[in-house]
Amino acid sequence: MATADKRERLRRRHIRIRKRLSGTPGRPRLCVHRTNRHMIASLVDDISGRTLLCVTTTANAFGAVEKETKTAAAARLGEIVAKKAIEMGVRSVVFDRGGHPYHGRVRALAEKARESGLVF
Repeated sequence: MATADKRERLRRRHIRIRKRLSGTPGRPRLCVHRTNRHMIASLVDDISGRTLLCVTTTANAFGAVEKETKTAAAARLGEIVAKKAIEMGVRSVVFDRGGHPYHGRVRALAEKARESGLVF
């Protein structure tokens, strides 16, 4: 399957998922974006159109750990997102996997965020 076809299928899955999900100020959307090397997790209030929080594996605050796998980095990102969200007063979120399957790095981020106190 060509790369363009994979990207198109991912985009269509994301649109299908986003039809059913919406974030509010009390329960924002935890949006996950995955690249080959990094991950981005954002808390979005769709009603006001604002991003409340954005954490990436490229940020200086994230810090680099030597010989860390991408899955371990995603899990650590989930823990950081949960901690910052709870500091902001957000305990409940709507999980938006961004069209990616709930597997691997996406699953690691989600499970660690749940363990750290976020409710999906």
